[in-house]
Amino acid sequence: MSLLIKNCKEIHVCGDHHFGPLYGLDMADPGNIKDAFIDVRHGKIHDYGSMETCPSDSFFDEVIDATGSHVLPSWVDSHTHLVYHASREEEFVMRIQGKSYEEIAAAGGGILNSAKKLAGASEDELFEQAWERLMETIGFGTGAVEIKSGYGLSIDSELKMLRVIRRLKQESPITIKSTFLGAHAIPIEYKSNRQAYIDLLTESMLPLIADEELADYIDVFCDEGFYTVDETRHILTKGAAYGLRGKIHANELANSGGVQVGVDMNALSVDHLERIETKEIEYLKGSNTYPVALPSTSFFLNLPYAPGRAMIDAGLPLVLASDYNPGSTPSGKIPFILSLACIKMKLLPEEAISAVTINGACAL
Repeated sequence: MSLLIKNCKEIHVCGDHHFGPLYGLDMADPGNIKDAFIDVRHGKIHDYGSMETCPSDSFFDEVIDATGSHVLPSWVDSHTHLVYHASREEEFVMRIQGKSYEEIAAAGGGILNSAKKLAGASEDELFEQAWERLMETIGFGTGAVEIKSGYGLSIDSELKMLRVIRRLKQESPITIKSTFLGAHAIPIEYKSNRQAYIDLLTESMLPLIADEELADYIDVFCDEGFYTVDETRHILTKGAAYGLRGKIHANELANSGGVQVGVDMNALSVDHLERIETKEIEYLKGSNTYPVALPSTSFFLNLPYAPGRAMIDAGLPLVLASDYNPGSTPSGKIPFILSLACIKMKLLPEEAISAVTINGACAL
């Protein structure tokens, strides 16, 4: 099957990047081409360029005339929590009444609330609900996505979530990566013995996950009130022994040290970064760890926005993602992320698009 898309007003993010990320100010120049064509063979882009070099229509099974249209890559959403059983709209009211994220969590809300809701749900129920959300995000232009566990917080429920993600992988028309986030919170029954839960994660869950090949990555919520830097380092080390590269929830609630441990542990990404400061930006320079900002989390929780402008100006390969989840960010709409990035984080439109296409792909 061959396809020609011709007369494109402009095609975006098609420069010669050598399949790597765009850094810093280069994000504003992703290599767009005006008055262009795209040649697709067997589902892959074979060639593209100026209409002056466009091949004849007669060589193709299908031809699309894209006169007046912009053509962009699909969005790559490298941070989501799409598998959950029920939303937490009651916490929206609590936040309006002045309760903080930490206060809601301390009262058994937040992640623990979602874990309680999920425990009684079947794999089929979770799959059907997650499939609806996945199709919704695809409808807004997402073409690849990462999905985390983390609302299980027990062996049975974490494995259940990861099996649902595996089924989504198998049946979805888009690329999906799976992340084990058992270290999303400390379950109430382990509050007085944190190490026992960490041992459960590393000595019981991880071998089962590896045996079933249920995860591509491992993640830890390294932040105030959740996991410490030392605990994060220990969990990531154990995950690495099973071939799982780290990703970290870092600096959402406080300047937690999550960025530094992420870089030290060669994590693929450090995500959130609402509380990142200059020293962390400097620490990320020259590393193999991508900074991932989640602006809709800031919008829904009324948190500071990650300093995306400063990170780009410092030369970092900034990534944007949705953080789609049942409580703090009930949206996977990447166009909304782009708007927030431009309006609230002062990114240029081209920079925002680079952050959720080529750079998002690298962080996935």
